[in-house]
Amino acid sequence: MEEDLWGEEFLRRLESLAIVSRRVVPGRQRAERRSKKRGSGVEFADHRNYVEGDDIRYLDVGVYQRLGKLLVRLYEEEEDLSIYFIVDCSASMAFAPPGASERRRRKFDQARRLCAALAYVGLAGLDRVTIVGVNDHLVSRMPTTRGKGRIFRVLRFLEELEPQGSTDLEAAMKTFVAQHKRRGVAVLLSDLYDPAGFEGGINVLRFNKFEPYVIHLVDPADARPPLRGDVRIVDCESGEDREVTVTPALLQKLEESYEDYRLRIERFCASRQVSYFAAGVDDPFDELVLRVFRSGGFLR
Repeated sequence: MEEDLWGEEFLRRLESLAIVSRRVVPGRQRAERRSKKRGSGVEFADHRNYVEGDDIRYLDVGVYQRLGKLLVRLYEEEEDLSIYFIVDCSASMAFAPPGASERRRRKFDQARRLCAALAYVGLAGLDRVTIVGVNDHLVSRMPTTRGKGRIFRVLRFLEELEPQGSTDLEAAMKTFVAQHKRRGVAVLLSDLYDPAGFEGGINVLRFNKFEPYVIHLVDPADARPPLRGDVRIVDCESGEDREVTVTPALLQKLEESYEDYRLRIERFCASRQVSYFAAGVDDPFDELVLRVFRSGGFLR
């Protein structure tokens, strides 16, 4: 396994996160998460009038004794949660500015660490966990699994992912929803650099009744790259290039545009009640995971 990604310290932190998550997030054990369905759970939901053929075991005898009405008790059905982790494997996730080889794949590696940590918490809670890698299509899929003993299967799958190709989140999400009929939480881990716009992919999830959770991987070097003078810039996904004279004013404009783009994503998600979380590549992954829990949007 990739020692710099996982290692013994990483695995120890995973177990600590699983323990802490039970205190931060309610309903962490199987059959403690309530659905909107009415079924045969143990949590009372409502009454309705008795009709012929109803199971008389659910008659509310107390109401009948007091009011003389035959009412059936309804309960909230309890079910496990399906969590889908969608990892952006496009080339931009491995982008590093010139002269910064040590920064290579920082977004991609952080995305994989966060995916592994959140998946472990889900597995420890006996949720159904599925992971897919995407760029302009669905490139790889780890079949649904459950139980925290499967974390090594998760780590092996994430190790084998490679960032390459162009980005088309909308096309990839259309394939994803077509292949996954069981709805649930869809956690998208991406830098959201999509030439067609980030909105399309998120909307595909929304319109197909998944619950999107966007984890936006951000690297300060993207906003202010270490460039000066006359340079030729090349799109790492399309290969298109352009001659540019880099000045302080141009770098300032780039930084402002980057922040405007990030705020646009945040506003889009907020206006559509999509949970959004910005994850910096320099932040410790376990601190990010705890902040995700405390934000209240994940594993509700």
